[in-house]
Amino acid sequence: MKVLIADGVSPKGIDILAKDYEVVVKDKLPAEELLEIIPQFDGLIVRSASKVTQAVIAAATNLKVIGRAGVGVDNIDIPAATARGIIVLNAPEGNTIAATEHTMAMMLSMARNIPVANETMQKGEWNRKKYVGVELRGKTLGVIGMGRIGSGVAKRALAFDMDVIGYDPYINEERAQALGIEIGSLDDVIAKSDFITVHMPLTAQTKGMLNKDNMKNMKKGVRLVNCARGGIINEADLAAAVKMGIVAGAAIDVFESEPVPVDHPLVGLPGVVLTPHLGASTVEAQVGVSIDVARGVGAALRGEPVSTAVNMAPVSAQVMKVIKPYFDLAERLGCTACSLAEGPIEKIEVEYNGEITEVDTKMITTAVIKGVLNPILEFAVNYVNAPSMAKQRNIKVKEMKNKEAENFANLITVRVTTAASEIRVQGTLFGDEGRIVMINDYRVDVDPHARILICPHINRPGIIGKVGSVMGGADINISGMQVGKTDVSGTNIMVVTVDNDIPPHILKSVIGIDGIFGAKLVNFYVV
Repeated sequence: MKVLIADGVSPKGIDILAKDYEVVVKDKLPAEELLEIIPQFDGLIVRSASKVTQAVIAAATNLKVIGRAGVGVDNIDIPAATARGIIVLNAPEGNTIAATEHTMAMMLSMARNIPVANETMQKGEWNRKKYVGVELRGKTLGVIGMGRIGSGVAKRALAFDMDVIGYDPYINEERAQALGIEIGSLDDVIAKSDFITVHMPLTAQTKGMLNKDNMKNMKKGVRLVNCARGGIINEADLAAAVKMGIVAGAAIDVFESEPVPVDHPLVGLPGVVLTPHLGASTVEAQVGVSIDVARGVGAALRGEPVSTAVNMAPVSAQVMKVIKPYFDLAERLGCTACSLAEGPIEKIEVEYNGEITEVDTKMITTAVIKGVLNPILEFAVNYVNAPSMAKQRNIKVKEMKNKEAENFANLITVRVTTAASEIRVQGTLFGDEGRIVMINDYRVDVDPHARILICPHINRPGIIGKVGSVMGGADINISGMQVGKTDVSGTNIMVVTVDNDIPPHILKSVIGIDGIFGAKLVNFYVV
């Protein structure tokens, strides 16, 4: 597989990917060239400079994952990528500290007039009285967006003896109390704050969130900071508010259009501090986001779920740690059930028993769907497109939970229903190793190998030996064998794990053995 790095990232991340993939680095790649060469690549890594448009995604016939080396993904057409089943992931942790500290630095620089004081000092001037600033202590800081960076800024502001009021539709009172802040509406933040800093993603809802209509309701002399995404504060309205004296100062690191033209309304305004998108520009952050995005892209290309994917349901690191060992098992259970089913699949049911019911299992269910669909579809099914692929084919998916578990601490049951039959496969973990423990009514203990031959048969001497002879005669190595019993007298099931493909004529020979009721070959399509 090939990975294209279209914007500069730290060599640390490149080295991680280069161990397993062919990596092509083209820094500052023109849009036309990106469109031309993208069909060659399975993975793409960008920062903020490259625009991954609908046209790029349409041309990217082999693309499986887009990684953003940073937080904001507004330069990527996520709906278009999702429709194509392309995973979009970011690196939200790597530059958290850098962005948090830059916000504090901008706030302090603005409050104490440090940039202009330095500029005039470099010219030989001494304007001690001209640049009297204000203290942070005792002031109210309004934080719009209480995610990782917003919470980090709030924590540091409290250390400066500031009062902090936060606005975030997704934060509850308990979380606010833990942070030691007040929580309020957007109107509350606007009306009460001496300083306001924004830490929201740029969306249709947040674009122009701070504008002339609500700036008139701010305290006179308020100071605004934006180190998040350009466009959350309307830049023309902000410039006008500074000129009118409503806003005493502004510190802006991100802009609607970058680089900023010389005639930008904020350029040259007294009391305004501007930096060229430096929020993540520390040595540590550059290395951090590079490593994080490289690991995420590598995981996606291996067919593993990624906790930082932005077009999948978010999963916390703690939950991911619990559920990740089940992904491979769940996919193999789905594949086994699909291989045994006769006719078009109408319904997939996934039941969880035991301790696993205490966490969010939706992504494990997605792994089951992925395992069911990959053997029957002409293109790869992944964690992004699996649910929509099932829906398009009118396959009903149902998830059930029961804390009670009779024989195992945790158990996953997959039922696949067709018009002709219902197939039931169960599995569990022994340590981190997945095992199939039930196929329909047959109790087994099977390593979900890459190739499994499943043969219901009559319980009499010689059947197993005959199957072994057919396999040996075809030079097919048997690496394991299980015989499962059922309550029905005289019937068993043979589960044979093999190291080689079984050609159709050999499979036909197995089916022809007297006493064999049928034979199904399970090839695990783990993509």
